[in-house]
Amino acid sequence: MYWYIIFNVATQYGISGTTAKAIAASVERAVVEGALGPGAALPPVRRLADELSVSPGTVGAAYKELRRRGIVVTRGRGGTVVASAPAVASRRPPKVPAGLRDLAGGHPDHRLLPGHLPSERVIPVARSHRATPRTARLEETVREWLGRDGVPVDHVTFAHGALDLIARLLSVELRPGDAVAMEDPGYHHLLDLVTALGLRAVPVAVDDQGLRPDALRAALRAGVRAVVCSPRAQNPYGGCFSAERRAQLVDLLRGEPDVLVVENDHASAVAGAPLHSLATGGLTRWVHVRTVSKFLGPDLRWAAAACDPVTLARHDGRLLLTSGWVSHLLQEAVYRLLTDDGTSALVDRARQAYAQRRDALIAELRTRGVTGHGNSGMNVWVPVRDESAVVNGLRTHGWWVAAGARFRLSAAPGVRISTAGLEPAEAVRLASDFVTVLGESEATYGG
Repeated sequence: MYWYIIFNVATQYGISGTTAKAIAASVERAVVEGALGPGAALPPVRRLADELSVSPGTVGAAYKELRRRGIVVTRGRGGTVVASAPAVASRRPPKVPAGLRDLAGGHPDHRLLPGHLPSERVIPVARSHRATPRTARLEETVREWLGRDGVPVDHVTFAHGALDLIARLLSVELRPGDAVAMEDPGYHHLLDLVTALGLRAVPVAVDDQGLRPDALRAALRAGVRAVVCSPRAQNPYGGCFSAERRAQLVDLLRGEPDVLVVENDHASAVAGAPLHSLATGGLTRWVHVRTVSKFLGPDLRWAAAACDPVTLARHDGRLLLTSGWVSHLLQEAVYRLLTDDGTSALVDRARQAYAQRRDALIAELRTRGVTGHGNSGMNVWVPVRDESAVVNGLRTHGWWVAAGARFRLSAAPGVRISTAGLEPAEAVRLASDFVTVLGESEATYGG
């Protein structure tokens, strides 16, 4: 019966073709259309070869191509299955059910974002944007902004957001199959990006101070070509580098001059913690990335980066060949907001509010015997035994939180609670409901 079910997968999901290219394309089409979902098993090589009347080598080549492109993964005796976040069908968060309080999205509080752009007339000019990709006054503002935290600013560049910049760098620096050290638990879009590029994610455990030195040491010994991390507001755990932790990590990375270190300071101005940047440690290959979406608005798809000269040349060379530059209109909008006194006051207020709301939930959980992690940023990570039971249990109380599976590689289970819009008074009820649900789930888990 088992082989009969597997055998008919090819017919059921429309796997067809007589060449490796055609077979791979048919599998990709099935994934795109949803006929093959994450975790779905593909037929064993020989079985599919028999059904399609091709050689096992042809099917094997098709599966190899699908693995290289991040569409499927091989699990030893578990066979070949569709990746949990296939590169052709980007994983999106579940839709928030009607009537629930959304604490899963990780978004900033819209009430603490600028409601308008400072007015200024935009004068069209005829010039080569490729020759001058960055406006002079925004570039100078960025140098001042990063320089205040000690980040070297001899070489800076812009991109269309942090994911855009990181994707461009990894695609230039690495080749499919190369290993990348990734925070575990970590930002799910970055984990998906690494898979989509055909790279191999090596989990590096985190704690309240970010990357753990012992875990990073193991990843470096495993031969990673790049390290992607957050110095503060680590998503979802909330860790932030202390001065001591930064020194420990720098000591390890200095011994690996060929490893590219990507530091994603995504929350920066509203992280609620000082920056202890790896970029100040004299590393050979490094890039420090900052975005403004968390405190100026999610639609401002812009990022600034400081980096070493080799990284700058490789990034900007690829940018020149693709989009060419970041919109100067967008750059002007970012400049006006970064230099506007009213906006600066609003950002200060947001930083204080986010810290207060995050700390309030952690404190309320702690008084009830539950440990939450969130030294910085907009999220609180709570370890649990059964993610689904807790998520579904909180749903019955009117809360919608994120199951940790989206963020984990090999880390223990947990749930992520976004606290950006959670008022301290609400934290009391949430913590109480959480404890109730946790007790119910553990009773069920224990039988």
